Amino acid sequence: MTNPPRLLQVGFTCRDLDQSAQFYVDHLGFSRGAGWQIEGSRYAALLGLPQATLKLLRLQLGAECLELMQVLDPGPRQRQGQPIPADSRSCDLWFQHICMVCSDLDAAISRLQPALQSGQAQAVSTAAQTLPPWNTAAAGIRAYKFRDPDGHNLELLQFPPDKGDARWHQASGNPGQQPVNLGIDHSAISVASTEASCRFYDQLLGLRLGGDGINSGPTQDGLDGLSDTRVRITGHRCPVGAGIECLNYLPPNLGRAMPTVLGAQDLAHWQIRLQLDDLNTIVDQIEPYGGQLLTPSPVDLGEEGEAFGFGRALQVADPDGHRLQLVETGSAGGLA
Repeated sequence: MTNPPRLLQVGFTCRDLDQSAQFYVDHLGFSRGAGWQIEGSRYAALLGLPQATLKLLRLQLGAECLELMQVLDPGPRQRQGQPIPADSRSCDLWFQHICMVCSDLDAAISRLQPALQSGQAQAVSTAAQTLPPWNTAAAGIRAYKFRDPDGHNLELLQFPPDKGDARWHQASGNPGQQPVNLGIDHSAISVASTEASCRFYDQLLGLRLGGDGINSGPTQDGLDGLSDTRVRITGHRCPVGAGIECLNYLPPNLGRAMPTVLGAQDLAHWQIRLQLDDLNTIVDQIEPYGGQLLTPSPVDLGEEGEAFGFGRALQVADPDGHRLQLVETGSAGGLA
């Protein structure tokens, strides 16, 4: 690939787009961006719901973008969407979250507190956790995990001065107006094999390995809501912006496989949109690298694509079934 990959958006399906958007604006500091309602479109066909009516909205946090989607009608002969399993755990292979970086974790949790107290959001972590000194790669990082009203997993994280991208430590021009939530550092996914995921994301898609280590002990238990936690964490970065983090949970916390019937209408449906140079080359290599083509060839989205900020798109799944939308675009558009 001539140009490096770029993560444009992370998105998921929600039950009620307007209610979800209000939660992210009120409690997490996102702002509303572009939105669309489309019916029987090329984009809907790309998602496997050719006659669906979809509602989409982009929410901005710093330089990053979260894309919400509601399937208003999946179309004839299509089943209705299913909720996220109530007993989901971080080690289940449908697990995915976005990690939002904070300038002040305690202030971010305080802003979230009314939603937690009302039951609108649900805590995963027992409390904010500080990763211990023995964990050299992550020592001093503070984090807190929770779920949004539909059960989507989310993380708030504060880096110490010696960790994280430089952009997370750049003070605002107005010291008294520094936002609490600064942006999205990565989207984390649970995987069954670190090695298979590294081949797929680094060798095939062109991301670079940005860290590799094992987190364990009481702090990780408190963060994930599990017991005897051992998780191998590998970061996969683009040259700029958000990246992808693979979480390989080790025994005794071996999770369940991705449902084979997962569709875009299901609330467990997430997707990562990556900008790449050449989708034709990817088509021939997806399966040898353990992935799956969900569309047999790139789809030309025409005028729809222009509105979304990209022209051609390919829907694929990684070795564990996590959905990715690979797109070609000649611009840096699509971030807002």
